[in-house]
This record gives sequence, C-alpha cells and structure tokens, in this order.
Amino acid sequence: QVQLAESGGGSVQTGGSLRLSCVASGETYRTQYMGWFRQAPGKEREGVAGHDSDEKFSYGDFVKGRFTASKDYAKHTLYLQMNDLRPEDTGMYYCAAGGILGGLAHHTYNYWGQGTQVTVSS
Repeated sequence: QVQLAESGGGSVQTGGSLRLSCVASGETYRTQYMGWFRQAPGKEREGVAGHDSDEKFSYGDFVKGRFTASKDYAKHTLYLQMNDLRPEDTGMYYCAAGGILGGLAHHTYNYWGQGTQVTVSS
C-alpha cells in the first residue's frame, strides 16, 4: 500500500502563490507515476499536473504556465508550485500515485491522498 499526505494549501488573494507538497510512504516503489488533481464544489475532478512517460509533467489547459510540478525522488515527495492564483483555482487539491500510465486521467492512478484546500479570494 501507499500513503499520500498533502500539505501547503491555504487562503490567498488573487495573484498570490502557494506551494503544495505530497509525501509518499509505504510501498514507495509504486509511486513512479504521480500527479496533482483538483476538485471544486459541484464540479468533476480534473487533472492539474501528471507524469508523462518520460517523467516530465503535462498540465491541464487552465494552468497556462502558472503552475510547475516537480518531484524529489530521494524524499518521495511531489510538489506543485502555483503562481498567479485566481478565484477559479479554488478547490481541494489531491495528490495521486501508482498505475503505469501517469498523465491527467484520474482513473489511471491507484492511490490518493486526503487533499489540501486551496482558496483564492478576489
């Protein structure tokens, strides 16, 4: 099993920044592929950033260069640096891991964290 623990969420104003972290524990050899997803109230979960096959990250269209995902393999930690935040970025942000495909489709991941709340006010 894999446990994922997100942190770093909070409340910011439009234009602000946050850095999310996700620490993996347990069977970390299963976390080759990791990604970030988010879900706003009343909306479906959508992919924010996910591993590509060459271990680079792909991003949702709404990111538009504002977010950067990275991974520290030694610490089994995934990061998401979010800049120029907007009210529409408000939601619960989830870390995901596992599977053999990566990318932005949530059904390809086997393990999920509890989420960290991001709230952006205008």
